[in-house]
Amino acid sequence: MARGVYKKFQAQELRLRDHLALDRTVLANERTFLAYIRTALALVLTGASLIKFTDAEVINLIGRWFFIPMGAVTAVFGLIRYWKMKVSFPQKK
Repeated sequence: MARGVYKKFQAQELRLRDHLALDRTVLANERTFLAYIRTALALVLTGASLIKFTDAEVINLIGRWFFIPMGAVTAVFGLIRYWKMKVSFPQKK
């Protein structure tokens, strides 16, 4: 019990609800990270679609200079938030 998520706590302090709450926190962190990646992918694909399927230069520039960079920023931001939380609650082994 001294490994992973529970290493910060003494064994006699934790009850079953505490174990389950820590597990839910870890799973919520993973779910949130996947939501960030899904959003980033949607932004990049929107930008690529605007570039590929429109002839208007303004729309092309919006796709190239807004949607694709915002997708990259969203992915990086999600990764940073994921790692910060993962350091706080590492996976059980």
